Amino acid sequence: MASNLLLAFALMLVLEGLMPFVAPAAWRETFRRLIQMSDGQIRFIGLTSMLVGLILLILFS
Repeated sequence: MASNLLLAFALMLVLEGLMPFVAPAAWRETFRRLIQMSDGQIRFIGLTSMLVGLILLILFS
């Protein structure tokens, strides 16, 4: 179980690092837009992301 968790964490780090490596200007612009959003909008994005992740975990496990 612990090794699977570490593998998932490693994969997340690889995927998170792709955008700043491949397109740093677009990554910076994304954060500029994020700063302009309200807390509610950011929370909605986070909630949606978690729900999609949970649904994918349930479907593919």
